Amino acid sequence: MWIFDLDNTLHDAAAGIFPSMHEQINAYLKRHFGVDDAGADAMRRRFWLRYGTTLKGLMRHHGTDPRHFLRETHRFPQLADMVVHENALRHALARLGGRKLLFSNAPRHYVEQVLRAIGVGRFFDAVYSIEDARYLGKPALQGFHVLLRNHDLDPHRCAFVDDALDNLRTAHRLGMSTVWVSRDRRRAPFVDLRVRSVIELPRLVFR
Repeated sequence: MWIFDLDNTLHDAAAGIFPSMHEQINAYLKRHFGVDDAGADAMRRRFWLRYGTTLKGLMRHHGTDPRHFLRETHRFPQLADMVVHENALRHALARLGGRKLLFSNAPRHYVEQVLRAIGVGRFFDAVYSIEDARYLGKPALQGFHVLLRNHDLDPHRCAFVDDALDNLRTAHRLGMSTVWVSRDRRRAPFVDLRVRSVIELPRLVFR
């Protein structure tokens, strides 16, 4: 079983989506916590670095309603124009043998928007969003356990594909094979394979 992350794995969220998302999160923090621009940016980054998502930090320390937060911080009326992806992505996923799941820390409405925009939804047997993990996103174990249990999966027969090392570390602890999507040349003992793009996978796997 292949388990794929979405943002910065199947498409380039850093190009336009993440900057907009960060602005929306900062605006939310300014509205609800009375901080200035610098305070909002520091708060967002601190929670993201410590917990993997800003939301988890807000829930733990401030009792933030996750549904309200996600509605307010993932608004992309022009998302189809913002998505950046490689044209060969669909061909690569079609060539890659085995079943596929998607596992994202983003909310479902956003995940479905992105999948429609890049036209790859049909390649995935199921899609898991932050709601399915009870709002405890990667690298926490909660979502991994839900996914494995729902599909009766042996983690040793799964390959996990993500751009974030913390998420890959958790997958490795569970016994999964790990694929790091990154141009970074660092080595990590829990990474089995590094690719610059998902489109490289079929060639490497079949080799």
